[in-house]
Parts: sequence; C-alpha cells; structure tokens
Amino acid sequence: MIRNILLWAACSGLSLVTYAQSPAKPPLDHSVYDGWESINSKAVSNNGQWIVYTINPQQGDARLVIYNTKNRRSLEVPRGSSAVITEDSRYVVFNIDPLYSEVRQAKIKKKKSAAMPKDSLGIVSLEQWQVWKTPRVKSFKTPEKGSGVLAYLLEKPEGSKDSTGGTPLVIRNLPAGREDTIDHVLEYTFSKAGNKLLAAIAPSGKDSLATAGVLLWDIATCRADTLSRGAGRRSAFAFDETGQQAAWLSTRDSAKALQHTYCLYYYRPGQDSGRIAVDKHTAGLPAQWGVADSSALSFSKNGQRLFFGAAPVRPPKDTTIVDFEVAKVDIWHYQDDYLQPMQLKNRRKDLQKSYTAVYYPDNGKVVQLADQSLEDLATTDEGDSNYALGYTDKDQRIPMQWTGRTLKTAWLVNVTNGARRLVKEMVDGRFYISPKGRYLLWFDRTAGHWFTYQVDGGAIRNITTAIPATMYEEDDDHPDTPGPYGMAGWLEGDRYVYLYDRYDIWQVDPAGAATPVNLTGGQGRQEKTRFRYEKLDKDEHFFKKDQDLLLSAYNETSKYNGFYLLRAGNAALLQLAMGPYAYRLPEKAKNADRYIFAKSNFQLPPDIYTALAGGKRPSFAKAEQLSHINPQQQQYNWGTASLFKWTAYNGQPAEGILYKPEDFDSTKRYPMIIYFYEKLTDLLYHYQPPAPTPSRLNIPFFVSRGYLVFAPDIIYEAGHPGRSAYNYIVSGARALAQHAWVDSTNIGIQGQSWGGYQVAFLVTQTSLFKAAWAGAPVANMTSAYGGIRWESGMNRQFQYEHTQSRIGGTLWEKPELYIENSPLFHLPNVTTPLAIMHNDADGAVPWYQGIELFTGLRRLGKPVWLLNYNNEAHNLVQRQNRKDVQRREQQFFDHFLKGAPAPQWLLHGVPATEKGINWGWNY
Repeated sequence: MIRNILLWAACSGLSLVTYAQSPAKPPLDHSVYDGWESINSKAVSNNGQWIVYTINPQQGDARLVIYNTKNRRSLEVPRGSSAVITEDSRYVVFNIDPLYSEVRQAKIKKKKSAAMPKDSLGIVSLEQWQVWKTPRVKSFKTPEKGSGVLAYLLEKPEGSKDSTGGTPLVIRNLPAGREDTIDHVLEYTFSKAGNKLLAAIAPSGKDSLATAGVLLWDIATCRADTLSRGAGRRSAFAFDETGQQAAWLSTRDSAKALQHTYCLYYYRPGQDSGRIAVDKHTAGLPAQWGVADSSALSFSKNGQRLFFGAAPVRPPKDTTIVDFEVAKVDIWHYQDDYLQPMQLKNRRKDLQKSYTAVYYPDNGKVVQLADQSLEDLATTDEGDSNYALGYTDKDQRIPMQWTGRTLKTAWLVNVTNGARRLVKEMVDGRFYISPKGRYLLWFDRTAGHWFTYQVDGGAIRNITTAIPATMYEEDDDHPDTPGPYGMAGWLEGDRYVYLYDRYDIWQVDPAGAATPVNLTGGQGRQEKTRFRYEKLDKDEHFFKKDQDLLLSAYNETSKYNGFYLLRAGNAALLQLAMGPYAYRLPEKAKNADRYIFAKSNFQLPPDIYTALAGGKRPSFAKAEQLSHINPQQQQYNWGTASLFKWTAYNGQPAEGILYKPEDFDSTKRYPMIIYFYEKLTDLLYHYQPPAPTPSRLNIPFFVSRGYLVFAPDIIYEAGHPGRSAYNYIVSGARALAQHAWVDSTNIGIQGQSWGGYQVAFLVTQTSLFKAAWAGAPVANMTSAYGGIRWESGMNRQFQYEHTQSRIGGTLWEKPELYIENSPLFHLPNVTTPLAIMHNDADGAVPWYQGIELFTGLRRLGKPVWLLNYNNEAHNLVQRQNRKDVQRREQQFFDHFLKGAPAPQWLLHGVPATEKGINWGWNY
C-alpha cells in the first residue's frame, strides 16, 4: 500500500531532476560528525599570562591546550580536561581522561564500574613548563582563594574487591612537591583561603584498626587534629570565610536504620573537638523537628551566623507492611496544591525539603526562619544583614494549572529573632533582596513596573515610573502580561540598582529620590542595539563605584554582535568589538586587562581569542586567535548565511535567514528546505556544527549537499498561531521562489516541537510543500489542552491559554480557535508526504499527539510515516539515535526533493520481526 502511495506521489509532481554536478569540494556526509570539534571550557590566569582551553571532538579524545601570552608558546596535553589555574597563576591542574577506545571496549565487555578505565591527574608547573602525572585519581580540589596546595582523592587499588569505606586523600604542596596522605577519606573540602582542610574518615570493613571520624588538616603545619571520632556518616562540610570555624552534619545511625537522626556539629579554635550545636532537642526548633540531612551549610561573611536546614522528623518506615499485599494507587484531589503527576515528579525533592534556620555560635541560639507557611528564604549575599526575604505562593498554586505560574507574597524576616513583617501580597512577579539588605525589589507584571520596599520605614515605591521606556518586553506576542527585561545588578551600599529596558541600562535609585539615569545614554534605543552586562567575576555581589562594566551588544537591524565597555565615572560607552560575528563567553584576568572570548559566524567555528583592553581607547580589534578548530571544514562544500527580507501576507515587514551552499551558482535551480521555530534571525552569525541532530534540521549538512535552507521569523497573532505561521512561512517561501535559482516545485519543511506543530498545520493549508518532517507535533489542541507535560508533571492548559500556543482563552471559551488551529480537523486537505518523529518517553508533548496525526492520515490514505525512538525524550539524547534520524531525514528529503531512490523504510517500512536486525536504510 505504501509503495502505491509513493508512486501516486511521484505521479503528482515528484521531480526526478538531478541537481548537481559534483562541486569542487565534496559535500558533508555522515562520517564527519565524530571528529568535529568544539571548545569545551576555557580560563585565564589571574595575572593574564596563561590561558587554558579544552578542545573536544563530538566523539573521541579531548586535548588540553595551555598558552603563554608573553612568548606565545603553547603546550598540548592529550585527553586533558576540567583544568584549573591556581590562584597564584603558577600551576594548571587537570584530569586526564582514559582513552575513549578503552572506555568503549570496557562498555562492550560490560565491565563493572570498579573495572572501568579510570582518570589520571595532571599538573603543569607554568614556571618550569613540565607535566607531572599520577594515575587512578577520583577527584581533585584546589582552594578557591588560596595557593600552593592541592588535594586529590585516589581510587581503590586496582583489583580491590572491597567496595566499602574511603580511599587515600593526597595533599600536595605544589612548590615543594611534598605529599602527605590521609587514609580512608570519603569526603573533603578546603577552606576558601586554603589554610585548612576537612576530611570525613570512613575505614573499610576490613580495616579493624582505623577509626571513623572527622579530621582537620592544617596546611601550614601539615598536621591533623581529630574533631570527631566514632561510627557515623558525615557530610556537608563548611568553613567560614577565614577558615577558622567549621561545621558539618553527622548521624550515628547505620545505613540500615529505619530512621536517621542528624546533628549539626560546630568547631572553632580553642575547642578540643567539634561539638553538637543543634539536634532535635535544641531550643529554637519547632516541636518534632530536627536537622535535615539535605542541609546546605553556610556561614555569614562575618562568621557570626551559621545557616542550616531543619525539617519535620519523618516517622520510621513501617516494616509490618507487606509490599505485595497493599494497593498501589495515586489519588487525585481537586483541592491539591499540585496535580498528582507533579507531586510524584517532585516526591524525592519534597521528601528532602528543608527550611532555613540559623545558629549563632557566640551564644548557641537557634532561630527557625522558614517553615511550611513560608518555605523560601533568601538571605543577603554576605548573610550579614539582620533581615532576609521570605516569600511563598501558598494557597495560590492551583491556578498554576492554567496560568503557568503563581502569585507570590513576600515577608521581611528578622534573622535575629524570626519575626516577620508582611511586605506585599499576591504579586505576579519575582522578589529579590539587595546585597546589603536595605531593600526588597520586585517586578509586578500587572503594573509593568519595578517596585522596592525600603526595610527602614517600610515604604513601597514604584521606581521606574519616571523612565520614558517600557520595562516589560514590548515585543512580546503572547496573550499574557509580559515579563521584565531584567536586572544587571546593584551598586555597592545598595545605592542604585541597574535595570534593563529593551535596549539600554538604567541607573535607578531604590529610594525613589534621584531621577533615573540612562547609563548607556540612549544609544541602545537610538541604534536598536541591546546592551547587557557580562559578569566576569563569579564572586561579585555588587558593582563598585570605580568599576568598568563589560557589556554584550546585539543590533536588531544588522544582527551584528559585539562588546562595549561602560567606563565608570563619566559613564562613557566605548566599543570594543562589533561586527558580523557571534561574540560569546567573555572572561577577564582578575589582575590584568587581559580578556578571552569566543568569536564565530556561520563560516567560522567558535575559536578562542584574546585581547588586551586597557588604556583610554580599549579595543578588541587586534585580538589574537588562539585556537584553530575544525581545519577540515575547508575541505568540504560549506555554506553562507544572509538576511532575507520580504512582506508577509498580513502586510508586515518580515525577515529570515537564507543559507546557501558555498558553491552556489545563480544559474542553477536548488531545492529548498524551510526550518522554523519562532524567531531565529538573532542566530544569523552563529556557527552551527554538522552534528547528528537531536531534533532540529542539521542546516550545514543539507546546505553542503546542495539545498537552500530558509529560516523565517514568525510574529504571532493571539488566537491564530496557525494562521500566523502561514502568513510568514508561506509568504516567505513564495517571495524566495520569485528567484530563478529556487526550484519552487521542490520545497520541503522541517520543524520540531512548536515547529513540528506548525509543519503539521501548514500541510493542511497549502500544497506548496513537496515533503514535510514534523518532530513531536501537537495534532489536536482539544485533546492536548488537558494533558500532562510528564517531564514536569504540569498540566498543559497554561500553554494554550497564555504562552506558546497563544490561543488566549479556555477550551470552553474559544472552542472554535482550538479547532481552527488543530491540524487533526483539517487532515483531508493534506497532499504533502509527512514524516513524524515522536518518541514514547517525550515529557513535553505527549506522544499520543503524534499517534493521532499518524492514524488520521493513515485512515485517509495519505503518505505518512512515524518514527518512535524507544525510551527517548522530546529531543533525542542517545547519539546512535541522533545518527539514525539524521540519515533518515537525508533519505527522506533526497527522495522527495531531489528524486533519489526511496530506501526500504520509506517503501515498505520495517516489520517488528526485523527490529534491531534490518534498519531499512538500503535502497
């Protein structure tokens, strides 16, 4: 039957034209993927002299490159990864991964984890330019701010059959090369300054002489003090800012105990050991509460507070219940805060949920700050303020089913006594606390403005009403209240907050006294350039008065990208780089004007560049290119990317990206594939590697093989997403077809998820397309409306009423729009062969949507195929499946748009009896 359908399709206009004489360069093929490279990570030393980065093939062995900016020498370490440059800029420490081929063979032989090939550790002395290596290293750590020391944890000895207990921890003095070893370590952590190290000791079952406990290692004296001794499990180690105070969690209960009771241990100099600071009997904790085993411990910056988590003590497991004699049932209740699937999805997290409490070491006082009525608490960045922000969406969760978010109520919480002061109820937005804790900040989506609450006095102010620009997303086309453009940060002392409009950055007084100042001088809006702050210091909590700010820049008209420097004081805006490239991932040396960043466009892979940007007129114009990945690209027919503009059917100006083969010849005619989502022109100058696709169209692959690819932007009209897609996609296709080099008889479309829905809709509205590929499409909005997004457990109603599907009302209010926009109700109109990919573990779009589409078209005798990759998600994860779908997409479009022979899976399918034996690729 399918063979007859294909013959019918051919008689209906399937072109058998051969497009091509062989190009001067060969096209990309499926063999190129594994060796195609990317830069996985990069870093610059604090003094700016050293740069490290890792080059990773898609499949195979990585290599680490260490570069000296002074003499331009470089060192390459095979299989190096996860590199760290020490704080003093003298050493690079890194993993050395096992050979990919060895790991692959071990997996083929189904070796157990203990027998798999293990990592090694590498250290390069940057002064001596030497590599030191040691094998079988499980992990390593260096101090965040200290220098000269490294700790690494070894694997069990090769061939060991004892899986219990810890392993040796080696502490290495880097300058001297001296090493000390602590045996039986399970967990370890450095203080930030690198002056101390905590280690949890857990001897194996075969070592009767060693004792479990906690050791404190002094880096300067190379001596260990025992802070805790005896059986138990210890975790969550934390130091204060200076490395003097320490804390951890501990339980004496065995792993097999039916109930585990944890205590918070605390140590400070002068104590002979750690002592129990908090347990379930401690005053200040609610009755029947205890220290949560999921606690994250943190000291305030001044060391006067220790924050931890507490939770209700759960009853022990009932051992009288016989599993096979009890029912397995989920009970859905209409008054539940969350739908049952969402509860089940979050069950593990909810069982581990803890509520912030604080311990005061000086007097032993404990204050419970959060609880079930106020679950979320945010302290200031340094934790030193007497106030914290508490917020909750309690009693507002049921509407999330159709709104997609919740209204929140904020409280000011006194950290010294737990007292609460109501700040603002039922806000459609998110709350923040300023770095010093002087203000609470939020954006109210209903009002469209930013507001502050002044802790001293309790005044609430609209702080953006005087700004002559909208602070919400002015081009948002969803039937919903738009969200904010966001916040760049705070000036020290909470003096100003820096907020974004569509283009510019505003300096706003949180007290509402000073007039807002446009820091970028209105240049952004004038030139339609979006300026956004690039955070270069991960420890930065606020801006300093004399701090220059690095800004990324994107021009909406030209699509150019770049960097600007906003100079402190006179707020001068200086261009560092701007052009037809994607500039991304900038980093700066802490103590030098040395920058590194990635630069690319569609023709140029994202290589690493470095530049000095000091002086009065800083610039990246003389940036030095360090990496040169993918030189093999020059051997293949690649492509170009350009902006194409036209007028959509609704009379609005439209634009999209047109990709052409490198050997494009305007005297020839090319088949075209249209790929779309919502708006993609922001990616005009972004590089796209030829990787086997998880779902989207592999654009460079098809362009290399003689296709045009067109990616149009779509602007949506509320209530009519399908018609909007038609207005822009079909009008764009016909506008391009006016050019003689476009073969208007051989145009295909491909889309995934929301794009897949639009593919399914479009083939019911036009016969323009010769072939169509829809990934994870919604076919029937009436049945999808009440379904579940299984990856989150959320109901899908919000999506149709307010977000991506853009219907703007319930199924009962606007049933005609749900039917109008559902491909299923228009399937008799389809004349286009359609391939569907929809996987049975899809957590975003239930795969029965693909089944509805397939069975409907099959019932009508239309040419349709459904690919279901077993146990795969919305987008393919497993690489072998990505390679498979890539091959099938090529065969599908080559057959219908180029007249190539149909493979077996297109002609006859693959019977279930041949699954895993015959892939149906052959012709």
